[in-house]
Amino acid sequence: MVHLKTFYEEAKPLSQYIDDMTTNQEALKGVYDHFELPKNDPRLDAIKKKDYRHVLVISEDWCGDAMMNVPILQHIAEQLDLDVRVFYRDEDTRLIDQYLTNGKSRSIPIFIFLNDQFEQRAVWGPRANQVQNFVEDIRAKYLPDKEDPEFDDKQKEVHQMIHNRYTADSQFWQYVYDSILDRLQ
Repeated sequence: MVHLKTFYEEAKPLSQYIDDMTTNQEALKGVYDHFELPKNDPRLDAIKKKDYRHVLVISEDWCGDAMMNVPILQHIAEQLDLDVRVFYRDEDTRLIDQYLTNGKSRSIPIFIFLNDQFEQRAVWGPRANQVQNFVEDIRAKYLPDKEDPEFDDKQKEVHQMIHNRYTADSQFWQYVYDSILDRLQ
């Protein structure tokens, strides 16, 4: 098994990942610009005392969840002075296969929080619970069976509804922020 440090060293710095984005760059930057980190959050002070130093993100720039979650992580990392690097999920699936959602899905993003020795201390992703509930509900409400001839069109509509909510709903951003901090405590 490849050590997390190796994947981290092969990953892109977060700023380079954002600069290189071809799909959701503008939306990601919009979430970053409009999300306001809560003032005087005592959880941040408590987390600063822990041994988190690095974050290895498993992602792809086309991913809507990453588009919303990564800028929230970026704010947290800036507050906690964490170095964030992004590893592309599809370039080497050995990493994501260690972090399967529900033991079977290569869902992203996954945030792996590491100490100075690149040992895993916490893992978060791919969604905050409230966001997961929203996604499940909207899919159940609007998506027909996969065999339905309208499935592909309906799936595009659902993805657009999710994307629109991700880029505009500051409550979703707060859910992500709280979920990440809760995991780090």
